[in-house]
Amino acid sequence: MAAVAVRPGALLAALLWALLPVRAEAVDCRNVSFEDSRYTVCEVDAKQERLRLFLDDPEGAPWGQFNRLETALKAKGQDLVFAMNAGMYHSDRAPVGYYVEDGAEAMRVVPDPGPGNFGLLPNGILCIRDTRTDVIETRDFLTRRPHCRHATQSGPMLVIDNELHPRFLPDSTSRYIRNGVGTSVDGRRVVFAISRNTVTFHEFARLFRDGLKLPNALFLDGNVSRLHAPQLNRSDLGRRMGPIVAVTAPAG
Repeated sequence: MAAVAVRPGALLAALLWALLPVRAEAVDCRNVSFEDSRYTVCEVDAKQERLRLFLDDPEGAPWGQFNRLETALKAKGQDLVFAMNAGMYHSDRAPVGYYVEDGAEAMRVVPDPGPGNFGLLPNGILCIRDTRTDVIETRDFLTRRPHCRHATQSGPMLVIDNELHPRFLPDSTSRYIRNGVGTSVDGRRVVFAISRNTVTFHEFARLFRDGLKLPNALFLDGNVSRLHAPQLNRSDLGRRMGPIVAVTAPAG
C-alpha cells in the first residue's frame, strides 16, 4: 500500500480537533415497543447532565408550557434539551405534594392516603441531587430524609424495589396515555417514559421493571402527559402544566 503524505499543518489541526471538548448528547430519546405497546423513552445520565425542576417564572406565574420556558432559557444562553410534566398539581398549578426547587421547599411531603392516583399508596418522590437522582418511596424518604436540590412528589409508585405496586391488576381495563420516571440503584441512570398508546398501570410498570430494568419507578401523570424532545422533533402542547422536569445545557 502506498504511503499517504500528510501536511504537518493538517496533522496538527487534526490533533487539536481531537483534544477539543465535544458536546455530548445530553439526553438519549428514542421510540421503543414493549409487550405490544409503543413508548417514547428519554434517558439521562444524572452524573453528567443538569437535571432540574421548574414551576414558576420570575413573576411568580407557572411556566405552564414548554415553549414559554424554552424562550426564557434561550434569552439566557441555555437550551431546553428535554422536558416533561413532573407531578400532579391543583387547579392553580401548585404541586399536590412535596416540591423543592433550587433547594427551596414550596410544598411539604404528603404521607397520607387520599383520593385519586396520588393518594394510592405507596407513592413516591423524585429526588434530584448534584450527581445522582433517585425515585424514593415516600415512607422511605421520610425515614432517610435525603437532601434534594430539586424534588417532586407524585403517585402511585410503579415499581418499588423490583416489585410492581400491589394494587395494580393484570386484567385492568383502565387505559390512558401515561408518563413516569425510573432510576437505577446507583442513581446515575434516569429514564423518563411516555406511552404512545393507552396502557394500564400494570403494563406501564412492567415497562420500567422488565423492559428498562429499573428497580424503582414513579407515575407522573395520565391526563397531562407531555414531552419536549427536540431530538425527535417533538414538543407537545395542551393543558397548562404545573411542575416541569428538564435538562438544560449551554446553547450551542
